[in-house]
Order: sequence, then C-alpha cells, then structure tokens
Amino acid sequence: MLRAPRGNRRRSRGRSGWRERARSVGPGARRAVAELRAAAASPPRAATGTPRVAELDGGIVASAALLAGLGLVMIYSTTAPLAMGDTLPPHFLRHLAGLALAGLALGLALRLPLAFWRRLALPLWALSALLLLATLVVGVEANGARRWLALPGIDVSLQPCELARFATPLAVATLAARLRPGSGPLLAVCLALTAVPVGLLLLQPDLGSAALVALLVGAVLYVSGAPMRRLVPIGALGLAGVAAYVATRPYAMARWKGFLDPWQSAHAEGFQLVQSFVAFGRGQSFGVGLGEGLQKLRYLPEAHTDFILSVVAEELGLFGVLVVLGAFAALSVAGLRVARRARDPFASLVAFAMTALLVLPAAVNAGVVMGVLPTTGFTLPLLSFGSNSLVVCGLGLGILLRVAAVDAPPSPPTIRAEAMRRWRQR
Repeated sequence: MLRAPRGNRRRSRGRSGWRERARSVGPGARRAVAELRAAAASPPRAATGTPRVAELDGGIVASAALLAGLGLVMIYSTTAPLAMGDTLPPHFLRHLAGLALAGLALGLALRLPLAFWRRLALPLWALSALLLLATLVVGVEANGARRWLALPGIDVSLQPCELARFATPLAVATLAARLRPGSGPLLAVCLALTAVPVGLLLLQPDLGSAALVALLVGAVLYVSGAPMRRLVPIGALGLAGVAAYVATRPYAMARWKGFLDPWQSAHAEGFQLVQSFVAFGRGQSFGVGLGEGLQKLRYLPEAHTDFILSVVAEELGLFGVLVVLGAFAALSVAGLRVARRARDPFASLVAFAMTALLVLPAAVNAGVVMGVLPTTGFTLPLLSFGSNSLVVCGLGLGILLRVAAVDAPPSPPTIRAEAMRRWRQR
C-alpha cells in the first residue's frame, strides 16, 4: 500500500484541521473578521475635529477629575469659616468660575490640532515676555513683589508667570522637534528663550517660578536627546546663580533660614512651615473630619492656595494626602505613556512638556508643605484656589488628551483576537 511521505501527511492534516476549525468557528466570527479587515483597509480618521469621548485617555480623565473634584470640596471647606454671613463663600464661587473657564480651555485645546500650537508657540512666548515686562512697570505690588496685572474696568487680574510656564516649554519643544537634538544652535536658542522669562521673573522677584521654567525647559531638552555633557554644566551654572541670588536677597535668605530650622523662627520666617507641620500632626491617619480643621482659621497663611495640601492632611489625614499624590502619580504615568506612544516628535515632546507642567509643580508643592523644600509660592495644580493656574492646567490637559486621542492612539488588537472577542459577545 502506497503511503504519502510523512511531511506531506502533516501538511495535509494541517490543511484539513484548519478547514475543520474554520467550520467550527461559524459565520459569526468570519463576519467579524471581514468587518475588521474592512476597517483596517479604510483610511485613518483625519486629525481634525474634537475626539470622541471613547477616544479620551481614561487615566488622564479620571486623575484630573478626581483632583478637580477634591479641590472644589477642599476650597469650600477652607474658605467657608471665613465667610459665615454668606450662603456660599465668595472664594468658592470664584474657584467654581475658574473651573468652568478651565473646562472651556480644555475643550478648546482638545479641538485644536497640534499644528496650531506649533505655529502659535513662539508668538505665545513673546506675549508672555511682554506681559512679564508690563508687570514690572504697571503691575500690582503685593508682599513686596509685582506679579499681577489688573485689567482695567473689571475685577480680574492676570498672573503672567502662569502663561510663561506654559509658553516657554511649548516653544522649546517646537524648536527641539525641528532642529537636531543636542546641537549647538538648538541649545543656544533654547537658552535665550529661557533666559528672557527667567530674568523677568527674578526682577519681580519670583525665584520659584523662574526655577520652575528652567526645570521644565531642561526636562524637555533632556527628553529631546540633548547630551548630558552639555546639560550638566548649564544646570551647575544655574544652581550657582540660585545660590548667589539667595545670598544677595534678604527675602530669599529669610525663606532659606525658615526652611533649614523652622522651629528656631517659629514666629517669623518658619511660622508657615511650623503650622503646616501642626496640620499634618493633627490629621494622623484619617484626619479630624471634613470641615473640622483648625489650622485654616488664620493659623496657616495661604491655606486655600499654597498650603491646601496641609488642610487635606489635617481633615482627611494621611489617607487623603496619599489619594492626592496617587492621583498625580497616575496622571504622570498616563502622560508619559502618551508621550512614549506618540508617532510625531513634536507630539511626543509636547505631551511630555504638558505632563511635566501639571506634575512638577505638584511635586514641589508637596515637598514645600512637608518641609522637604523651601517655600516657593507654588499652588497645587487643580486643587488650589487660582483661576490663572486652573486655566493653564485646562490647556495642558486638553493638549495632552488631544495627543493621546489623535497623535498617540493605543496599539490596535490583532484582527484574529478582536474577531474572537466580538464573536463570543454575540
């Protein structure tokens, strides 16, 4: 009896087995495969218009919503005792209006393509520099510094440093995506773009915002591929400049002394930090209860802005602080994942810059209220009172969500796996 060679028998069995499995799968799975193949063959969706809700990154949306919602609750809790005669605290209503403006800014940024921000990056940087210069001339002076521009005729003030924090990293990301990473011309131009707002901020004086702008630019340059042998000397020179600035400015030296030994000057430079320690100590693990905190009753200065995390620690305890820090950590992971997935260099750098814009000030603020860093005057993004900061956060979130939905979509599942999933659901 003639027998087919072993290899041919295996191939024939493989073919027949494949046919049997195809028959057993049934028409439902084959129809799903056909639908997926047709979708894969269709041209990709144009990068215009507003992304659908299903296309938004869930990690970014959930983290931002949690922080904004908790911030709204804590602003009410912090400011309600100071406005006992009002139905709703004025600061709460202003914060609510700031959140509404931030939502509008987020929606606008979500609708605009990245090409718009590429074209607008340098004009926005120039506008921020002009506003910083105007602040030095006609700005409102408070606590020995000029950081606000009052708009005539309406009870609204602008804080140009917030625009500078947004526009400078955006401009640097635009140039870094165009020029060769680490090249001499790129570093020279980026240093010039950074030096202008940093110098104007130091003249206000606002050392914290100046340092933050420099850190954001340095982070964008590092991610773009600039070599460490060039970035390290620039960073060392910047640290030397900060040390010289602190040594020659009495207000900065006082803050530094209050940071090094707050208990020695508990009624002077260290007062704010000591009261923050008291708030953390009273909160323990789960807090004294929402609205039951005492430090916000004029013991802790700037409780609704710079030290809102101390109020969270007192009323919600370590648990509440970990929720806040965990939300920022989740936002950081989601933003970095979007930056890594982005297909265009500019989209990747912009996603990283917007993530750093949201997370880096939060890390600094947490370090300040816990006594790890000197007092800087940073607000806690999305939680602290301040419409200027909320609007800039809304722009950053909108751009990040736009990149996630249009320029960095998640990897699609294989046709076979997705077809089987659809068939099982039927």
